[in-house]
Amino acid sequence: MNTPAAPDDSAFRRLGLIYGSSAYLLWGLLPLLFAAAAPTSALELVANRVIWALIICAILLVFARGFARTWAIMRSGRTFWLLALAAVLIAINWTTFIYGIDTGHLVEISLGYYLNPLISIGLGVVFLGERLRHLQWAAVGFGLVAVIIVGLGLGRVPYLAFSVALSFGFYGLVKNKVGGRIGALEGMTVETAILAIPSLAYLGFLAAAGTQTFTGFGALHVVIVLATGPATAIPLILFGAAARRIPLSWIGMLQYIAPTLQFIIGITILGESMSVTRWIGFLIIWIAVILLCTDMIRQSRRPPTTG
Repeated sequence: MNTPAAPDDSAFRRLGLIYGSSAYLLWGLLPLLFAAAAPTSALELVANRVIWALIICAILLVFARGFARTWAIMRSGRTFWLLALAAVLIAINWTTFIYGIDTGHLVEISLGYYLNPLISIGLGVVFLGERLRHLQWAAVGFGLVAVIIVGLGLGRVPYLAFSVALSFGFYGLVKNKVGGRIGALEGMTVETAILAIPSLAYLGFLAAAGTQTFTGFGALHVVIVLATGPATAIPLILFGAAARRIPLSWIGMLQYIAPTLQFIIGITILGESMSVTRWIGFLIIWIAVILLCTDMIRQSRRPPTTG
């Protein structure tokens, strides 16, 4: 009797690599969508993003038959409140991200996403009791030097970079506390549902004041704002599919695709200026990135320890 063939592990991982690369490519290209949404402000765009993303999630839940699981999360007590905290953190991240694009600081935002893995490492040490390896210590040191140099080039503390890095770092920490008990789609549905109430209230306020920009700027502008929904949901779904197929070290290296694209878009398409000091700062942060990637590769090649 013939036994069924085992799944092709290399093809499985290759598909995961495609999913992961696609997710980070889309995240890296998001600034073009948000820049095209002008004159919609950051807060109004985030509110629209929440509402349309929730609608996309609801549609996907129909096909995934996930409403019962989502309702169970809503009634879960601790998990629900952790997701509520995650929702606040991701709203801060989104608002800062779009505000940075609106005000011509996308390069600084990209610095924040380069810093995010370093922030996550620091949070792991403080809150999860993790211990740093030598290359991680070196990467953190280079990251701190890079921030100081970029700050000198800006003439101020790079608060936008810190805002996106810290908000997303703490978001990851909270999601770590939630663990693998819930799916990415269900978790995102709960987070956007929590944000939907203040988002609807804010959009209603703008409509009553006559200052909303969803309509009045042509059909193309309406399409662009509507597109923020799938642009929010699709990369997260791709990321979830990738995370189940490829090692965490691969995910760790893929994440640098997004800030690199954001950096390129900022200086080439959006025309942001780069002083010599800022170039030096970014060269140093790229050294930190190389150190972290080297550490990830080394760890992935080590055989698992047995207890």
